[in-house]
Amino acid sequence: MQILQIISSAQGANSFSTRLSQGIIDKLLAAEPDSHVVVRNVATEPFPHLEEAHLQAYFAPAEGRSPEQQQAVQHSDEAIAQVLAADVLVIGVPFYNFGIPSSLKSWLDHLTRAGITFRYTPTGPEGLITGKKVYLAVASGGIYSEGPMQAYDFATPYLRVFLQFLGMTDVTVARAEGVKLPDFQATALQKGIDSVLV
Repeated sequence: MQILQIISSAQGANSFSTRLSQGIIDKLLAAEPDSHVVVRNVATEPFPHLEEAHLQAYFAPAEGRSPEQQQAVQHSDEAIAQVLAADVLVIGVPFYNFGIPSSLKSWLDHLTRAGITFRYTPTGPEGLITGKKVYLAVASGGIYSEGPMQAYDFATPYLRVFLQFLGMTDVTVARAEGVKLPDFQATALQKGIDSVLV
């Protein structure tokens, strides 16, 4: 089994989303010891935000791309290849200002290519990245899975829709939440890890 770990937190070793991701991966490795883990840190090695050059390269026929367009499409090709090669994705999702970090958004943007990772059909768009298991390791300072702040969680619903659009429908959400709240911070990480069954 090949596991792709996406790290998107700018907190380094102090990141709860990265530590939660690692806890999930440890469980996966315990169940499948021969698994191989590929780590992509989009916080320290970010994908560029989409610009006109990227979009022009995406829609240009591969055989007719200029050297500049070939360079512009390189990040996208790499992101897609890593996802297609993986059986399982473990995506670290730090909760920044009610949403996901821009580094994670940029990775998703490069992953989304018409005709490659999704296609339009007479009945609507169809995701082409299928057969993957995805774990979202979501970390937040407050409680957003329930209660009065639940409506402010724009990260998890967005990611579910985005992944489903690309064909990834088997998504499990684990949460280390309340990491800034005295009543929750001591147990938040372990509670998130324990919530995952592999």
